[in-house]
Amino acid sequence: MNQIMRKILPAVFLFLLAGCAKSSTQPPAAAVSPTIAPEGAPGSPTGSVLSESDLFPLAQEFINQLAGGEYEAATARFDDTMLKAAPAATLKKIWEQLLGQVGAYQEQLDARAEQTGEYTSFYVTTQFEEANIDIQVVFNSQGQISGLFFMPASDSEAAPAAYAAPEYVDSQKFTETDITVGSGEWALPGTLTLPKGDGPFPAVVLVHGSGPNDRDETIGPNLPFRDLAWGLASQGIAVLRYDKRTLTHASKFTPEVIARLTVQEETTEDALLAAQLMRQSEKIDPQRVYILGHSLGGMLAPRIGQADPSLAGLIMMAAANRPLEDLVLDQMNYLLNLDGELDSQDTAQLQALQTQAANAKNPDLPKNTMPEDLPLGMPAAYMRDLQGYVPSETAKSLAMPLLVLQGGRDYQVSPTLDFESLKTALAGKTKAAFKLYPKLNHLFIAGEGPSTPDEYNIAGHVSPQVITDIVAWINNR
Repeated sequence: MNQIMRKILPAVFLFLLAGCAKSSTQPPAAAVSPTIAPEGAPGSPTGSVLSESDLFPLAQEFINQLAGGEYEAATARFDDTMLKAAPAATLKKIWEQLLGQVGAYQEQLDARAEQTGEYTSFYVTTQFEEANIDIQVVFNSQGQISGLFFMPASDSEAAPAAYAAPEYVDSQKFTETDITVGSGEWALPGTLTLPKGDGPFPAVVLVHGSGPNDRDETIGPNLPFRDLAWGLASQGIAVLRYDKRTLTHASKFTPEVIARLTVQEETTEDALLAAQLMRQSEKIDPQRVYILGHSLGGMLAPRIGQADPSLAGLIMMAAANRPLEDLVLDQMNYLLNLDGELDSQDTAQLQALQTQAANAKNPDLPKNTMPEDLPLGMPAAYMRDLQGYVPSETAKSLAMPLLVLQGGRDYQVSPTLDFESLKTALAGKTKAAFKLYPKLNHLFIAGEGPSTPDEYNIAGHVSPQVITDIVAWINNR
């Protein structure tokens, strides 16, 4: 999935699969930098309650311990749940994965604190060789570390500044306006890209892959959602894109909130709100509002369509048609075999993941299953919510048209196991169209040879043929 490693969500998500590419923002989705946020209530520590001023140096010390390779010392303040989810050996792997994405550690630059209930979060902006990362260290009221997140630095403008529009973009043909999706505590900042003219225009809502994505679905120097928005708007189609809830409101995802997290809160609710906002927007044709989902967003597009039958249609890009745990296992197997051999550590890692995947398939999966017993440390609630969901089966029940697009070099979502199974299952649906692009990867960027995470570090753009095909499909509706 679009980063099924850092693009899946929070909860011990050792986002290393799709997200093991170096990135100044986020790696692709399903797909993300490593993240830990274990499920369950904190342990029962003893001792006095520590103040913010007491905790801040502990956060700094913790990061210094990681940088110095002192993993046993770094886990000394973990609460019971964190210790189970990320013992020293696991923490070492996570830190090394991060270094593999953003280069060598250099220094701590800045910090800020946020209070959420009994939890105090410190966001320590940390400089690495190739990017600045905000390391979020979450303390409970007794001074124990109960959550750990790695995310692009909130003040980083490196990727947008380096962006050069592809040739198919004509910036004279559209305008952009800041817009807010939803309201209240989960309101999200977004951008409406609107063609010039009177309208009314057809509109597309872009729905991200897994993990805390920004509105451009930034992955290294690549901004595929900006490519789509500007490319489509250049040809008369309005586009709404927005920052994801798990990015904008990261500090609100405490262990208790994560333990209850499902795709409804992570993705579906906000996509539905965005579509409704488009119908109410001046110059938008309310009868021609489409959902375009990428990776996890593509996988969930039929579920979004089921919840909103008034949508004009669904565009599913790199959409899985298998259980998430199968996707994760295949991705991990692919990545560990890139060097042509499996050592004993690789084999053990795959065997552990196979056990976790088997747990996820249990139809009676207990609600209190610990995150370390499930793939990527995902919450049991999240896995339970997806049990039995088959995108193609839900899509069959929808009256709206579907466009299914797939890159032939995609290693995160399989052209055979996912795209072909969607095509076969929906063969009798007259309103379904399918297109495979042999040279495109998971981001729909062209390349040669087997795709690897390193490919996401190379600047590119969504293929012009993809833009052309989407425009033609919408205009023919």
